[in-house]
Amino acid sequence: MATATFTRLRTQKIETLRENVEILRAAVFHTPKNAFHHADALAAFTDGALAIHAGRIAACGDYIAVRAQYPDAVVRDLRGGCILPGLIDTHIHFPQVRIIGGLGLELLEWLEELALPEESRLADTSRAKVVAREFVHGLVSHGTTSALVFGSHFTEATAELCDAAARKGVRLTAGLVLSDRLLRPELHQTPAAAYRDSKGLIERFHGVGRLRYAVTPRFAISASEAMLEVCQTLLREHPSLAFTTHMNESPAELAEVTRLFPWAGDYLAVYEKFDLIARDSVIAHNVHATDSELQRLAARKASVAHCPCSNAALGSGIFPMRRHLDAGVRFALGTDIGAGTGFGILKEAMTSYLMQRVAATPMTMSPAQMLWLATGAGAEALSMESEIGDFAPGKAADLVYLRPPQGSTLHTVMAHAEEDPPRMLAAVMSLAGQDSVGEVRVEGDVVYEGKP
Repeated sequence: MATATFTRLRTQKIETLRENVEILRAAVFHTPKNAFHHADALAAFTDGALAIHAGRIAACGDYIAVRAQYPDAVVRDLRGGCILPGLIDTHIHFPQVRIIGGLGLELLEWLEELALPEESRLADTSRAKVVAREFVHGLVSHGTTSALVFGSHFTEATAELCDAAARKGVRLTAGLVLSDRLLRPELHQTPAAAYRDSKGLIERFHGVGRLRYAVTPRFAISASEAMLEVCQTLLREHPSLAFTTHMNESPAELAEVTRLFPWAGDYLAVYEKFDLIARDSVIAHNVHATDSELQRLAARKASVAHCPCSNAALGSGIFPMRRHLDAGVRFALGTDIGAGTGFGILKEAMTSYLMQRVAATPMTMSPAQMLWLATGAGAEALSMESEIGDFAPGKAADLVYLRPPQGSTLHTVMAHAEEDPPRMLAAVMSLAGQDSVGEVRVEGDVVYEGKP
């Protein structure tokens, strides 16, 4: 009797599962493995399907096989477009949305003339609320479902960012930006205030829904040793926090760090002294890294946010990708708005491809490697690889559906590349922009719908 009851309940459970599965039919691309280490990393299905149940991936593969597995599922026919894992941005500045396009400057003068004055304006909480909505919309409308974000120097503005992200449903890791010198006075905090206000934001937002907190000193130039000690204390008190900052972005920045920290053998040593470099650390840029710094980053399993558009726009240099790979340093993509040129992670992947072709040690990235940088690499950098980054069954259904506008060049190319999946993916990486984003989901929830 017990066996019969168990069999009946199990059958009911399977039938309920099948009744509640949704299948999305389109070309599907993802990289379940690191494409820099595995030649077969790309999983591509030109007539593919994703089966989604309760916000999770139930199956991914050829449409016929997935449909056979779930014959009673509701099917949405999205052919003509393609589905990618949700895009992941590992370095972006919330207060800088309105200054995108500030060209012709180098890093330190760009900060002085454009970024810092704009960031000061977020002392006005009502302004911060509007900018937060603009920022989150910018993310999702470009297919970004997860982001590591520099918040504001102001506590309430940072809270507005977290609230906006929570309302929209995106995965956000962010924190109060900490600085106590060499910026505009209104952007400075005392170490005591930085500790107090960070603790308040951690208690309010960390681990709530899809939000996570990151300890965020702006960079060593603007953080005294006392402020870096505050960062160290916060990480010791809350081991599940992330850490992010800038490093080795421009030669002028490096020279200033040497002046301010004469005891440090290199830039990384400043952060190492305060135990800030670990598995959950994401360091932006690292364009001018020494071999020793690369070896130490790899040993600590930290990650680098590679921001090619920003590096080019500011004339900071070309990211030494081959040296990072040879040293075993993790890296993913960041837009670095507003020094970067837009919210598009696919554009960052394409710009990275172009710049690596002409780097001192040139590389030719494959479409699979570009996709990996935009998705799985970001998941690893954010320590979320067990949850997001590809379409392995059981992972969250974070995805972007790209639908080429009728008559667009991408529409033409994709229509004639169906028999060559890497070629189709290369076209997507080259041509897909905001106008191609048809739908974006986070854990199955629709967070953005483009114009039909």
